[in-house]
Amino acid sequence: MIKYIRGEIYRLLHKKSMYIFLGALAVGYLIITYIRSGGFQAESVVDEAISLFHFLPILAGGFLFSAIYTDDLNSKNLISLVGFGLSKGKIIISKLILMSMFGAIVFGLIPLFHCGFFYLLGWPATASAWVMVYAVSVKFLIMTIAFSALSGTVVYGLQRTTFAIVSYILLSFGMISGLLSTVLNMFAPSLTNYLMSGISDRVMTGIVSGGSLILPGVEYIVYVAVVTALSVLVFYEKEMEF
Repeated sequence: MIKYIRGEIYRLLHKKSMYIFLGALAVGYLIITYIRSGGFQAESVVDEAISLFHFLPILAGGFLFSAIYTDDLNSKNLISLVGFGLSKGKIIISKLILMSMFGAIVFGLIPLFHCGFFYLLGWPATASAWVMVYAVSVKFLIMTIAFSALSGTVVYGLQRTTFAIVSYILLSFGMISGLLSTVLNMFAPSLTNYLMSGISDRVMTGIVSGGSLILPGVEYIVYVAVVTALSVLVFYEKEMEF
């Protein structure tokens, strides 16, 4: 499994389309932010970060999900991996590790990029603003990882790239969580707190307030563990179709 992860890291780091895509996002952000900078105030560094990170799960996260989870489907590489002795469970865990690693790098660097540009615009972030920006980043990072793991069940259950990407998009836009919230609010309102939106909000609040992250952290780990176990189950039940 370690060799597979190393090979995937090498592949992703040499994937030119990733640098082009992320570079295009960065340029687009710089242009839009500069155009809007005339109306900025001291608190804008946080407000704009919140707006920015709302789009990152679908944009940056969507590209990473496609590159990590669905490239093997497009290249018909999954059957080769299984054929050479890599278990299906290890493949799924490897994908989750890779998504966590690359997601952490991207979502860790973007606040530096964001606050650095605001500094150049004459609006340096205060210490509290830095904490808030990174708290927002962590919120959307863990959502991106969780949505990727959940969409992974579609990857390995249906083994169709289109369905997997559509599932990730629906999750990232909040359509599925919104529908679930509506249903739960009618029958079991307290359960809405255990949707990923609620768990990630509690993590963000804990970071900002300096409160305990143990409970939301355990909830998140349980969520990802259950989804990963479900992916393993459906992958073992599904015949390889290539």
